[in-house]
Amino acid sequence: MKTLNLKTIHAVHFEDFKRYNTEQTRDNFLLNGLEKKDSIELNYTHYDRMIAGLAKPVSKTLTLPTYENLKSDYFLERREIGIINVGGEGTIIVDKKAYKLAKEDCLYIGKGVKNVSFKSTKATKPALFYLLSAPAHQSFPTTFMKSADATHLNLGSTATANERVLSQYIHDGGIQSCQLVMGITKIKAGSVWNSVPPHTHDRRCEIYFYFDLAPETRLFHFMGEPQQTRHLLVNNNEAIVSPSWSVHFGCGTSNYSFIWAMAGENKQFTDMDPAPISKLL
Repeated sequence: MKTLNLKTIHAVHFEDFKRYNTEQTRDNFLLNGLEKKDSIELNYTHYDRMIAGLAKPVSKTLTLPTYENLKSDYFLERREIGIINVGGEGTIIVDKKAYKLAKEDCLYIGKGVKNVSFKSTKATKPALFYLLSAPAHQSFPTTFMKSADATHLNLGSTATANERVLSQYIHDGGIQSCQLVMGITKIKAGSVWNSVPPHTHDRRCEIYFYFDLAPETRLFHFMGEPQQTRHLLVNNNEAIVSPSWSVHFGCGTSNYSFIWAMAGENKQFTDMDPAPISKLL
């Protein structure tokens, strides 16, 4: 008998969002409280049915369970999952095969895999696995990719404070998936802006997971339609659900990194609807 339930994030209409205060905005779009010792903390969203969260094994091995919400015999019965390690070295065991992940390495696991578990190499420097799952109608093989083997793009400039490196892992030219697209953007020292130029994805929703923020650093993540913007303040190891109608744009009080992950109509990374800075309100 499955007794575990995932916290559910329901979809919000953009007309309703115009009336939200700060507390309502945080309740409906911010994924926090994800990092807990020897625990897997996930959220089920009604945005392309994506599930996101963290697994932090410290003193024991954690096994990915299924949940009452999913009505499935095991988590990946009808799903796929992308995993990126943002902590110390750790291992993911997939149907008895072990994959060792250093920081910023990625593992994709396809539909139909029954057993997935997580452990850290050192309890004093535990792994921290970010998990993003979406429904899948086709199976693709489990694929490991080291950070160095991702596709790296140098973007932006110091003149506009948005110099950054974008690393693509799960995409059309990399790890193959049913509908997941996933990677990391690292803002370089001296820059603070991300997702420049701003844009929306009408055919896909996206979840941003922010990490490597210093304790005193905060991230201003912009929400809303391009002409109806407001912001959320984000701490380290927190995530934001960005609906298809919401602008993708953000600024930190220092440099930082984030994992971006999408699911939806297609897997084309360049499928964006521009929202020029000069037109934002």
